[in-house]
Amino acid sequence: MDVHEGRDQGSGLKVCIVGASGKLGRYMIQHALDRGHEVVGVCREQSVGKLAEFDGRITVVPGATDDREVIRRAVEGCDGVLTVLVPWGMRGYSTGTAQAVLDHARPGARLVFSCGWHITRDGQDVYSLKLRAFVKVFRWVARLARIADIDDQVEACRRVFASDTRWTVVRGSDLEEGESQGLPVWSRHVGDPVLKSNSTRRVDFALFMVAALTDDELIHEAPAIVGRQTPSARSAHPATATPARSAHPATVTSAPEESS
Repeated sequence: MDVHEGRDQGSGLKVCIVGASGKLGRYMIQHALDRGHEVVGVCREQSVGKLAEFDGRITVVPGATDDREVIRRAVEGCDGVLTVLVPWGMRGYSTGTAQAVLDHARPGARLVFSCGWHITRDGQDVYSLKLRAFVKVFRWVARLARIADIDDQVEACRRVFASDTRWTVVRGSDLEEGESQGLPVWSRHVGDPVLKSNSTRRVDFALFMVAALTDDELIHEAPAIVGRQTPSARSAHPATATPARSAHPATVTSAPEESS
């Protein structure tokens, strides 16, 4: 089903951003507004003030993002849903959020989720010793302190991968602040040399999320992304005036430039 069904082809989409008050969420809001999309944001009640800069330009639905009724109201009539999956707490927050979006988004809606490189879809990702050690230590320390549960995020993504929705799971490298470098490059698997720099501007992570709403080539993909101007991306794709849409070994193709 076309996500534009029921709307003029030239009009913007109605987009729900789940986790709107965080840094990534606020960047996504701005990118979506820049594209003429109507935005509905979901965030905890105590975080609504962080969205003050968007007063009068977006609709805010306050509440926990794993609250099924909150999600049901927020995604109603939306063409796309952008969801920040966070593993905080020990009560299945990511899984509850993902399942609520999967259950309540309208049929045919584009669903785009964010997570880290540690998520794997098919087990073919190749992780460095440093990343494997970090994930192992963080998993143990976070569970001991009861502040986060990485396995919850893994389960959330497993449910997304198993669903018959029009999903994309965007797997981010280490994030940094700074001016936009344009649309990041991506690969299906961590371990691809194009990803070696392991760095993406947070504003560009958000850009990729919003761009995925209208990129049907990303349906049922779990792109691992890296900054467009990082050394590894420039080495794999020297013509950085246009970003790489896909960066499989020995095959790098181009996509139209995205404005930020």
